[in-house]
Amino acid sequence: MKLEDFGYNDKLQKLRVENNLSDFEIGRVIAEHKERYIVKTESGEYEAEITGNLRFSAKSRIDFPAVGDWVALTTYDAEFSVIHKTLPRLSMITRQAVGRFGEIQIIATNIDYAFLIQAIDRDFNINRLERYLTICYSSKVKPIIVLTKTDLINEQKITEIIDSIKQRIKDIVVFAISNETQDGYEALKMAIEKGKTYCMLGSSGVGKSTLLNNLSGKTLMRTDSISLSTNKGRHITSHRELIVLESGGILVDNPGMREVAIADTSSGLETTFDIIIRLSLNCKFKDCTHTNEIDCSVIEAVEQGEIDKKSYENYLKMEREKAHFESTIEERRRKDKEFGKVIKNYKKDTKKNKF
Repeated sequence: MKLEDFGYNDKLQKLRVENNLSDFEIGRVIAEHKERYIVKTESGEYEAEITGNLRFSAKSRIDFPAVGDWVALTTYDAEFSVIHKTLPRLSMITRQAVGRFGEIQIIATNIDYAFLIQAIDRDFNINRLERYLTICYSSKVKPIIVLTKTDLINEQKITEIIDSIKQRIKDIVVFAISNETQDGYEALKMAIEKGKTYCMLGSSGVGKSTLLNNLSGKTLMRTDSISLSTNKGRHITSHRELIVLESGGILVDNPGMREVAIADTSSGLETTFDIIIRLSLNCKFKDCTHTNEIDCSVIEAVEQGEIDKKSYENYLKMEREKAHFESTIEERRRKDKEFGKVIKNYKKDTKKNKF
């Protein structure tokens, strides 16, 4: 296979030249297992590890390679190669690291489109879809909504759910499919573009692994059922993996995410809730929180039915999360700065005491 077959393009070639990496072999990280990587190159797949210099210079986990990254490496044999550098990322899907405030977890990099997958029978939740949209918009990734397990409900209910999505979420394509009957698959396959990379975002048990198997025509991932006792999906995929489909599209399979905490410090929320942002320009106060202020255009729009109340409440909740995440990062930076000063002063004192 050529590099172009798994997503290489002119932008990446330009970055390769600009970063003086032309003398290294180039590959794409297709799987990650506790800082051990599988990298796909034109000559095959290799197990890889990062150089000590790359590990030492990394300021956080984000500086380590992730699934989807293009890396410069030296290959020795199938069981050993060394990653020297990661090419600058064209996109990076992230979320808050579970249980570690202020830290970011990479879901995948260099993604063009994200399938936002929900089971239409029991997992369906528009609030969660808005969360995934926020993640996509802040990551410069185009979202596509995929509703699975349509064979479990009737046509009228499917239509009602799709209509409810389109009332709250504008200009996003929605596909409704059945993993059992294959209904809707033809239209979804037609939408997958050759050379583009797709990421699957969704909870455990919504049918991501089955979707991957059906799109590829092969059993690439083991699947399992919903736990009847907890009504939650069982974790089947425990790591991220990148697969090239026969159609030419590239698909990243992810573990199911029970927590979707946003790590948005850019324009994700503003794009997802653009109508709220537009109306906020008409509020009496510039720092209006849209909760209890007088002459708040957003509250007025909610009361008049122009803005869906549940969408408004979801916006406020995610805005609070965003503010908390940003304040946590700021606090971490402040502590790091103070620690740096302590170390600097210690070195000065040590140097003085020598003379």
